[in-house]
Amino acid sequence: MAALQVDLVAADRQVWSGEASMVSARSIDGDMGILPGHTPTLVVLAEGDVRIHSGEGVRTAKIDGGFLSVDHDKVTIVSESVEGDGFSA
Repeated sequence: MAALQVDLVAADRQVWSGEASMVSARSIDGDMGILPGHTPTLVVLAEGDVRIHSGEGVRTAKIDGGFLSVDHDKVTIVSESVEGDGFSA
């Protein structure tokens, strides 16, 4: 099964990078889920939770907005501020 390569980045550091089976986040237009094979996308994120589903379980980060891009199973999430469980700085 294909996997997503995910990079979660705050303004001052890379928060997490790894493989995931799914990413879910809240855009300014509503909740969205990203699975492998997703159409290339660039969305503006609203304040809320980003959930990254990996082999290690679900990691949740609270962000203050930002953007999410998807291109060829690579997901990049950029936010000014990232706080959450299961993430090492």
